[in-house]
Amino acid sequence: MTESFIHRFQPGSAAGAAPLLLLHGTGGDENDLLPLGAMLSSGAALLSPRGRVLEHGMPRFFRRLAEGVFDEDDVRRRAAELGDFVTKARQRYELAAPIAVGFSNGANIAAALLLLQPGVLAGAVLLRAMVPLSQPPAADLTGTPVLMLSGVTDPIVPAANATRLAAQLSDAGADVTHRTLPVGHQLSQADVTLARDWLAGLGQRAAA
Repeated sequence: MTESFIHRFQPGSAAGAAPLLLLHGTGGDENDLLPLGAMLSSGAALLSPRGRVLEHGMPRFFRRLAEGVFDEDDVRRRAAELGDFVTKARQRYELAAPIAVGFSNGANIAAALLLLQPGVLAGAVLLRAMVPLSQPPAADLTGTPVLMLSGVTDPIVPAANATRLAAQLSDAGADVTHRTLPVGHQLSQADVTLARDWLAGLGQRAAA
């Protein structure tokens, strides 16, 4: 049942626009990224679930043992739950495979979903993502488009960690664009502009 996740769904109004799966950061909820989704792809269908793990009352998509230290068994379990939710939501709402737009913890679960369940997502915008699995399984992501946007002064995500994630995805065959912006962990107008233009480029290629 899609009710396994509390979520918001906004139907699309633009024919051919890929639906977006919006995945919030720690302490967010299903409402947080709806305005961002509308800015990134006007008229796209928006599917926005709330993470089911609570950390001191703050929703997340998987457990962590400390900042930057993840419970990888829980990452695998929660990614499987999210993949099942996406599959059933696609049936319920008659959606094409979505492009994930994830911030921080949401970007990390999106990266895990790419590596653990190739094909569930049509692509991903990973905002301030880091490696979710130290030893990811062999995955075939051939041609899957991924945009990673990191912050040069991000106190949470070390630059080497973000580079490692980009390499993991590239090694699996994903078409990765990784940009490091002169910002910290929070999102900036540059993130919005780059992600919007990247998504528009995907739409143009699909229509060609």
